[in-house]
Formats: sequence, C-alpha cells, structure tokens
Amino acid sequence: MLTETSSSAVPVAPSRGTLRPLSLNQVRIQGGFWSEKQELNATAIIDHCESWMEKVGWIGNFDAAVEGRLPADRTGREFSDSDVYKLLEAMAWEIGRTGDERLDARFRALVARIEPVQEPDGYLNTKFGRPGQAPRYSDLQWGHELYSYGHLLQAAVARGRSAGPDDALVRLARRAADHVCDTFGEGGIESVCGHPEVEMALVEFGRFTGETRYLDQARLFINRRGSGVLGDIELGRSYYQDDIPVRDAEVLRGHAVRAVYLAAGAVDLGIEDEETELVDAVVRQLDRTVARRTYLTGGMGAHHEGESFGMDFELPSDRAYSETCAGVGSVMLNYRLLLATGEERYADLIERTLFNVVATSPAADGRAFYYTNTLHQREPGSTPPEDEPSPRASSSLRAPWFEVSCCPTNVARTLATLGSYFATSAAESLHVHQYATGEISADIDGGTVAVRVETEYPNDGVIRVTVTESVDTEWELSLRVPGWATSGATLRDLDETRDVAPGSATIRRRFAVGDEIVLTLPVAARWTTPDPRIDALRGQRAVERGPVVLCVESTDVPFTDDVDELRVTGELSDVDGVVTVDARKMTPPEQSWPYGVNDGLVADETHSIRLIPYNSWANRGPSTMRIWLPLEEDIVRA
Repeated sequence: MLTETSSSAVPVAPSRGTLRPLSLNQVRIQGGFWSEKQELNATAIIDHCESWMEKVGWIGNFDAAVEGRLPADRTGREFSDSDVYKLLEAMAWEIGRTGDERLDARFRALVARIEPVQEPDGYLNTKFGRPGQAPRYSDLQWGHELYSYGHLLQAAVARGRSAGPDDALVRLARRAADHVCDTFGEGGIESVCGHPEVEMALVEFGRFTGETRYLDQARLFINRRGSGVLGDIELGRSYYQDDIPVRDAEVLRGHAVRAVYLAAGAVDLGIEDEETELVDAVVRQLDRTVARRTYLTGGMGAHHEGESFGMDFELPSDRAYSETCAGVGSVMLNYRLLLATGEERYADLIERTLFNVVATSPAADGRAFYYTNTLHQREPGSTPPEDEPSPRASSSLRAPWFEVSCCPTNVARTLATLGSYFATSAAESLHVHQYATGEISADIDGGTVAVRVETEYPNDGVIRVTVTESVDTEWELSLRVPGWATSGATLRDLDETRDVAPGSATIRRRFAVGDEIVLTLPVAARWTTPDPRIDALRGQRAVERGPVVLCVESTDVPFTDDVDELRVTGELSDVDGVVTVDARKMTPPEQSWPYGVNDGLVADETHSIRLIPYNSWANRGPSTMRIWLPLEEDIVRA
C-alpha cells in the first residue's frame, strides 16, 4: 500500500517527484489580483452555483430519488450529478482554506441529501438504474456515470484532506469506488467511460486512502482506452480518445476537456507506477499540443463541433471554442508535470491559462460566466436572461447559468485551491512559481522555512521576497522567471544585482530572517507575432503585458463600434500600466464583389486607442472585441 506524502490539504499528492506540493495552509494569498478572485469565489461564486443548482433542480434530483419521484421529476443533463460533486469539492477546499462554519453546515446538509440515494452495492446516480430509467452502464459512451464518480471521489479527497478521513462524504465515496472496482475490475465490464475523469480521481483516492485497488482500477481504465472498446461515432473515436492507446499518441486530440483529463490521469498513474514511458508519452503529446494547437491565451479547443482540438496550427480567433473547463484541465495537467519534472515551462502555461482563461470566465461580480472564450467577437450580441439557463455555450456575454454548467463549478474549485499552484518545495529548497502578495512556508530538511511575498504583479514587475523563517543550514530559494521575460529580468540579493534568464532564478546560501530578495520582471507591453503557419493570423499582431493578454474592446473606441475596421499604425505606449496604440478606421467601399477592395479603402485619421486585459472584457455591456490586431502593411513591426 502506498504511503501518502502528506495528510495536509493538497489537491494532488504524488508519492514521488522532483517537487512536493504545499498545502492550502502553507500558501496564503493575501493581496492583489488573485486574492480578489479568491474573495469573489468565497462570497459570490460558490453561493451562486449552489443557488442555481437548487433553482434548476440538479440538487433536487437527489431528493426526488429518495422520495421515489424519478424519472418523472429529474432535471438536467445526464451528468448533472457531477456538478453537484464539483460544488462539494469547491466547498470542501474553501472550508479548509478559511474554516467557514456556515459553509461547513451547508456542506454537511448537502451530503445528507445525497447519502440516502446510494444503493447497498455502492452505486450512486440519479439518471440510471431505476424503473423507467435506462439500466446501469447501458450507455458508457454518453452516460457519464463513471465521470460523475470521478468528481465524487475528488470531492471526497478535498473533504478528507481538509477535514479528516472520518467524514460522511469520504465513507460514501469509498463505497462508490469499491463498486467501480467490483464492476469494472478484472472479470467485470471491460470498458471505459466516454468522458475521462475517473482515472485521475481513482489515483488520487488511492493516494488518499492508501488502497492500491483504486490505482489498479485506474490502470485498467487507462490501458483499455484506445482499443476501440467504446465503438465508433460520427465524430470519430478520437472524440473520446478511444482511437489510439495513450502511450502511442503523438498529440492531444478530440474533445479538449476529455483529452487533458485523461492526460492528467495518465501522469498520475505513471508517477505511482514509476512508468517513465507513460509520463514521457504525455509530455510528448503536450509539447506538440502547446506548440501547434494552443491559443495565445492558453486556451485549448478550436472547434465548436465536438468541443475539440483542431489540426496543427488551426487556431481561428473568431471560432475559438477554448472552453473554460479545458483551461482548468490544462492547469491540472501542467501542475502534475511541474511536480514530476520541476520544469518551469509548465508553471509558465499554468500562469498564462489562469490569467487569460480561468480569470476571464467569471464576471466582475462572480454571478455570470463564459463557457467558451472567443478571441474575437464580431458582433456585440445580447445580454442573456438573468432568470433562466442559457442554452448556448457560446454566449456573446457571460451567462448566469447554462443548461450544461460544468464551467462555473470548475472555476469555483480551481479558485478555492489556487494557492497550491503558487509554490512547491523539495528536500533543500522552496520554489515560488506564481506571484501574489502573501505568505509561504515549507518543511525542508532541517526544519521550516518561510517567506513573505509583496508585489503588485502583474501590474508591476517587482516581486519582493522577505525571509521570515529559516534553518541553520544552507537552503535554496528558487523564483520562476517566465518564458516571456527574455530580457530585462534581474535578481537582487545581498546588494548584488544580476541578470536572470527564463527558467529558475535560484539562490543557495544560509538565509537569515529579514533577508530580502527582489526579482524584477519586464512587464511592459510588448508585441507578439504569430507563427506564420497559423493562416487565421497572418498580417496581425497581439499585445501582451507581462502574463496578461490584452485586447481592444469597442467600448474603448469612440470612433467606431466595429473593431474589425481598425488597422494598427503606430508604436505601443505603456504609461503606468495604461497601454495604448495608434490605429485608424479603414472603411472599404460598397461593391458587388468582396475581393480586390484594398485600392478603394478609405483611411480615417489616426487615433490612440486603449487596450485592456482580455480577462476583463465584456464587463461593461455588449461589445465587439479582438486580441489579434490587423496591421497596416509595413508600418508596425514586432
């Protein structure tokens, strides 16, 4: 049986790896952008999700099951149980982070409504298995029964690690996990779920409980996938990654959320099994996916059909799907690889995706969300109704709720665990990967070390780290230098300043309480050029400031409502974080043939227009928006 690395509140606890995770009480975010997001989660997002699931009846499905009112009174899609479990996970981590007693009471009440639905053999689902419903596991392609178990197990891990293993949800989840092993283990149903998720959940539940049978079951699921056990469908077996064995694939493909969830589970299993081949396969797939199939924002998924990846370099801005859940899954996958390898490139992608996908989804008040994250809004669109779920994932504005609302609860559980992505440790070192004002502590050889971080990042590039607790031996402090900081980054220690390159800026010495280290990153606005093989982006440039992707929103353009009429003509200006660029309106002539119009373009005078963080767009009402800006030929160069 495996021994847990720690009994503290960590979402992922691999038994081995280059870096060790830190618990939620070891990383405290106390100011700035991410502190505000965590506060929004605690005061608005979690409450909003719970309220809507009560309103639309997804929580009530469990009551209906107890009272014998199913299937007539069931609401929501076949996977609506899973969103209740993700809500529980977000609650559990938030309770562990803050000790909120009122939230704990709501958590317990919700578990009490779910527990009586579980059948004696451990089966738990409100969609299948009763008179008038389809039989259990009769639709593994689309039924999401195992997927729902996965989110149940992750919620139980959150509860068990933050509140202790003697908990009703943990006991319930153990019965469900045992049922899965009994039903799908050796000699049982030799298939997998159409939506990967249960794989990484089983590994983590095995780490938490010390029971190897859960790891064994995850291994069976991962080894079966890719052999055609689910059968072909119109979208192809690649849709649910059942076309190629995990170890043989060269790139992430098919439904983007399913792909990153499966990859995360494969990394988890590879680490526990010490199977280098499996981890290396995921590294190979992610490398190509990042290089050829990932948006500037870190978003993944270019197709609305199948919510899927496109082909290499198929990255249209206006048709980007870039589902919020795929962003969450990408963060989870990259975090696992960061722990396994210690390579900061994974922390780079975590940062990019957090700032430009996860943070973009919730509205400023935490009560509406983007499901998809377009990079180019051609029409202002309309405000979704406030009192009914939106039927469209691709809403032109954030919607309060969706008929498929996997994304709001995914955002909630991510923000509740945010601190875990910010820092890690090793035997003789503390590693800071993400930056926000707060406090970090870690147990290393010789005792506990701790630092205080003060910064206005990403608005400002100065990160001040003060040692608040040390040990009487040498140890190493490592600070990530992002990949975009190719020049101008410096590190000051003991009155000595040196240039640092992307990767890790490290200091190894005896530290004393009060020692101050200052990392300065060049966050000034910069042009970004696309790979010339991305057809959709030829003749365009984007602007980034530090880790934040910027955009132009029609709200900030007084001389046109259509940002597609703009052509950038001048240099960037960045004054105290206010970024502007010169542009002018280009009006094409009206004609009967939409080609050969350049000779007739009418150019307006040049104006200075403001660019804003993409994660804040559409908070001021309907608008048009674009990240990639068309250039007047030969005027602006990257």
